[in-house]
Amino acid sequence: MDLKCYTHADARDVRSLLLDIHDEVYTNDPDPFHSRERFSYFVDLWSGREDWLCVSGWENGGPVGYAYGSKFKPGGWWKGTDRPKNVRGRIFALSELMVVPQWQGTGRAQQIHDELVESVDVDFVTLLVDSTHPKVQVLYERWGYQKEGEAKPSHDSPLYAVMVKHVIR
Repeated sequence: MDLKCYTHADARDVRSLLLDIHDEVYTNDPDPFHSRERFSYFVDLWSGREDWLCVSGWENGGPVGYAYGSKFKPGGWWKGTDRPKNVRGRIFALSELMVVPQWQGTGRAQQIHDELVESVDVDFVTLLVDSTHPKVQVLYERWGYQKEGEAKPSHDSPLYAVMVKHVIR
């Protein structure tokens, strides 16, 4: 798999790719929270941060998936929950990790994830997992994450498991 890295400066150029992959992943999901319009708000919010980073995977000329996020500012944390007392220092928030259905379950997600995480100099990586997807939570646990709490960032969002991984270099 070929991996491509993007920064805040590339956000406009990769926006449609991110939205198109999202649409493919959520094609049969009627929940308005997973609509393209709602997701475009999050893409713009996150990619508008100056330290935003994204990694996409490509196979046979087509997209496999992507992961993106940015560092929390000092004291920052996910809306709807308090930061765990044991999580201090430089924290990278992995906002999205999506793999098109054709490539799910092939190990490509972890390759994309690892490339992104290895590109940031942080003490912790954190992400949110929809609590109705326990298999996804188990996958992240295999990658070294631990559940540290739950969050409901907005009135229309799912309840998420807040997961944290201590980065040791």
